[in-house]
Amino acid sequence: MDEASVRATAALPGIPRDEDGPVFREPWEAQAFAMALALHARGLFTWNEWAAALAREIKRAQAAGDPDTGETYYRHWLATLENLVAEKGVASSDTQHRYREAWDHAADRTPHGQPIELTPADFG
Repeated sequence: MDEASVRATAALPGIPRDEDGPVFREPWEAQAFAMALALHARGLFTWNEWAAALAREIKRAQAAGDPDTGETYYRHWLATLENLVAEKGVASSDTQHRYREAWDHAADRTPHGQPIELTPADFG
């Protein structure tokens, strides 16, 4: 486990992990984790700020009926990441939505097993 992951798992004790470090059920979870590490390393937020924002997101989800079984942890992680990116002015919610839609369009037209590449047409 790299030093950034060690610091993150120490600062954020709720991260699903085993004796070797963070555990991910799907590749996108690891990617969301890595994006948060990279943005933290660039100074976008502190781990205390992240933990508070993640706690708010989890409480919001629980109030909306999330059973809090641990299976949705990284969905909350991703929502927190998206919210902080918008709050900090890195990319608005509208911009994030635009790219999400473009990515979905690109994924739909890409044959299975091939790399997904965004093109200007995906934003149309």
